[in-house]
Amino acid sequence: MRVYLFIAAVAGGVTWLVTPLVRHMSIRAGAVGEVRARDVHTIPTPRMGGVGMLIGFAVALMFASRIPFISGLFVNSHQPWVILAGAVMICLLGVADDLWDLDWMLKLAGQLLISVFVAWGGLQIISLPLGSLVTASPMISMAITAFLIVASINAVNFVDGLDGLASGIVALGGIAFAMYSYILARSSPNYASMATLLDVALVGICVGFILHNWHPAKLFMGDSGSMLLGYLITCASIVMTGHLDPASVNTSVYLPAFMPILLPVLVLFLPVLDMILAIVRRLSKGQSPMHPDRMHLHHRMLRIGHSVQGAVLILWGWAAMISFGSIMILFFRVLYVVIGMIVASVILAVFTMLPYVLRRLPEFEASHAAGRAPEHARSSGSGRVARDAGDSDVAVNAAADSASTSNAAAMNTAAKAGSDAARLTESEPGIRAETHEPSDADAKYVPTPHNPSQHDPSVRA
Repeated sequence: MRVYLFIAAVAGGVTWLVTPLVRHMSIRAGAVGEVRARDVHTIPTPRMGGVGMLIGFAVALMFASRIPFISGLFVNSHQPWVILAGAVMICLLGVADDLWDLDWMLKLAGQLLISVFVAWGGLQIISLPLGSLVTASPMISMAITAFLIVASINAVNFVDGLDGLASGIVALGGIAFAMYSYILARSSPNYASMATLLDVALVGICVGFILHNWHPAKLFMGDSGSMLLGYLITCASIVMTGHLDPASVNTSVYLPAFMPILLPVLVLFLPVLDMILAIVRRLSKGQSPMHPDRMHLHHRMLRIGHSVQGAVLILWGWAAMISFGSIMILFFRVLYVVIGMIVASVILAVFTMLPYVLRRLPEFEASHAAGRAPEHARSSGSGRVARDAGDSDVAVNAAADSASTSNAAAMNTAAKAGSDAARLTESEPGIRAETHEPSDADAKYVPTPHNPSQHDPSVRA
């Protein structure tokens, strides 16, 4: 184990040291990523970071070939050098794309040729551990090998959209598969394993590059880096599972061996899922499978409301859960592993959707308040009508009382005026005729004709 840790440290240290030089070389060569509509970064950033990772990987293999514990892997086999030659070619293809932006058909053709070369050099899936040993013909083996390599290369390339995302996911997958291959290697007389060696070197170059690629990134890995990572992790899986005989492995250990044959799907579940969704989405619109857009998983995470670092960390969490889930079967019962994965999925789902919920919560509260407003208006309106009706009744009663009071006051005033007039009449009789209308007594008085005989006695006789 200490030897593998040393190889990982060498790969990571060399990658970390040479990456600034590669950045300077990228600027001088003009390999600077301009800001495009689908990009997340806002300033032009150098690419070709895969060159630094390739140098770190090559130096780690050189050191490994000189270490007695694992030097036997290089003595009677040329497989490590075939893998290294394929890594150099796939990185050069990526550099050409970083410099001149190759057509996707040309790039895919180059990937197929390199994959076939590596398969022809001895890196093939000879057996398929699907419950019984199935030996495939050489042509079928080469076809399966080339398909897996090309699929993994493009899956990592598709997910390389945020700073540190692709390298982190590949590093997590490499750690998980290194653990698995190391456990399987312990059942053999020699613990040395080419698959474990490739995985630890892969993890080392990923960690060394992340130190320069964390947001805000100083350098992008470019296609030279993403294609290199996809190529190496597939080679590591094929080295182990391609020659795995189910009869030679204990059942409890072999149980996860059904899944490593699909290792690119297992440890690169998110990149593969993103690639499948992108291809289906673009073909349904009548577009090329390689047509760029902003509908990848990391773009969706940003639209939900995550920051770049937050989106990367959460996607790392999903990748770690899926990658380490099968490895835990080696140590725990399947039921416990399933329960643990369900709990982890719930926690990750909460963190994934939390920014969206927090952003939409005020809208939900506003819509809920708007829904309750009509009911509140109706209830308040009926109460207001009742209050208005009560106020009207009070006003009417008050007006009636006021009118009654006014009538009473008028009657009292008239009575008082009549009594005053009567007193004046009694004291000064001449005033009535001048100042008042005739009274009832005046109306009843009828003057009699003048009769002189009543006053003159002579006339009366």
